[in-house]
Amino acid sequence: MQALLVSEGQPVSGETLVDEMWGESAPDNQVNALQAHISRLRRRLTSMEPERATSRLTAHPSGYRLTVHEDELDASRFLRKVRRAEDLVPSHSAEAAGLLRSALSMWRGPVFGPLPGGSLCRLTSALYEEHRLRASELMFDAELSTGRHASILAELRDAHINNPLRERFCEQLMIALYRSGRQADALDTYRRMWQRLSEEIGVLPSPSLRSVEHAILSHDPSLALTTAPTLCPSG
Repeated sequence: MQALLVSEGQPVSGETLVDEMWGESAPDNQVNALQAHISRLRRRLTSMEPERATSRLTAHPSGYRLTVHEDELDASRFLRKVRRAEDLVPSHSAEAAGLLRSALSMWRGPVFGPLPGGSLCRLTSALYEEHRLRASELMFDAELSTGRHASILAELRDAHINNPLRERFCEQLMIALYRSGRQADALDTYRRMWQRLSEEIGVLPSPSLRSVEHAILSHDPSLALTTAPTLCPSG
């Protein structure tokens, strides 16, 4: 079912469905096992929508297709909200922040919970997780643009701790700390990030992250504005 849902109305081959459902533990008679599973799934869908004239799950020459309208998928609704918010930033930051918070509130945990499925579902899960993190970054940018740095400090700290190698969260936390009168904490956050990047993946902080540190050290006036600055690398 997961593989059919993430395919968003496109047919999925029988081989893919077998791999998603059973992986290396596939039964000997894969064709019969898959057909039996499809029949059970059709009956389940029919019991959920007895008024529906035709089954959502249909067979195609290239596999099986689950008919789902875009508005019926939380994932599609989430992405639409994020795209609308992107269009609003930075001219309507407060509205964008509210829209992004609404989108992020739709999340209840990992995409497929404790059952990640096969490679197709795992790839899709990773893609949506990246969308979620990007939406969080946009939301923090919007909040910073409205001058709510103090209000989001706890959320930013959690985002940074839970995604320790994601530099944008570190940048945003540094900016929020600096604007809250905590320059030493902002610089300490940078130093710890620099150490983590060096020890865990053997790289230096990005030019963007270094530019935020430089701006804090030099008390760059742009940091005091009610915008989330995009600073150019120094040198």
